[in-house]
Amino acid sequence: MTLNFSKEEFILTKKSNGIFSTFKNIIKLKMSIQISKKEEQAKGSFNHGEIIENKPIGFPQDGGKVRPYSNLFYWAHASSKTGSTIGLHPHKGFEIVSYVLRGTIGHYDTKTDKWWELDQGSLQVIKSGNGIAHSEELKANSAIFQIWFDPNLTKSLYKEAEYKDYEASSFKTVHKDQISTTNIVGDSSPVDLDTEGIEMKVIFVKQDTNISINPAETYSIYVLDGSFTLNLEKVEPDDFIIVNELDILNFGIKSLVKLFVIKSPKTPSYATYPNT
Repeated sequence: MTLNFSKEEFILTKKSNGIFSTFKNIIKLKMSIQISKKEEQAKGSFNHGEIIENKPIGFPQDGGKVRPYSNLFYWAHASSKTGSTIGLHPHKGFEIVSYVLRGTIGHYDTKTDKWWELDQGSLQVIKSGNGIAHSEELKANSAIFQIWFDPNLTKSLYKEAEYKDYEASSFKTVHKDQISTTNIVGDSSPVDLDTEGIEMKVIFVKQDTNISINPAETYSIYVLDGSFTLNLEKVEPDDFIIVNELDILNFGIKSLVKLFVIKSPKTPSYATYPNT
């Protein structure tokens, strides 16, 4: 591993009374924050490019820098300029969450046997259980996240499949100092996932600030908008960040920053699919 240090980091080290202690802290920061640039993420497409994907966590055959970890198995950012439909296809076991980032999507599944529409800020939860098939339509100029959670397949594969939508108005936003947080899963959210220890938030950061986090948990961050530094690391839109073993995130803000953040257990209490 090659560790590169910025001018600011060397200045920080020189100003410190404990130069070696500070140097060790910088190395720890760099090893605790893993950044996957968009060009390093897996890629995918449907219908001759009508839907395109970059995948922070792809399937093994997709390539990409990041493999499944914690109880996150798959994460795709899918978008369409023209609109397109992914045909009926099956799922089992996994808990599949789709969040509408922009525009409108349509959804059909064999459990409800009807088409549904979801607009920006809405959430769809499929507990695929013992089996469900569904079809997805991205309307023109729409984008979504689709994230697969591992809820403990030794149990979920024997449960009845479930489907539920949550409109954007279901989620409360809390404003505090320089930060606005919309709780999608966890805290005040009505969403109940079977996958243990999951919190999901959309966070706006307006100015330089610090956010305290739990060093025993894993934080997965997709940068939706804005350029900034995170603990002195330069970050840009569509970067995907994994944070472990840190208790504080320091933001150096250049413009309004929008983040999609998932907190999950560093080590789930059960064996996840890649470890079985």
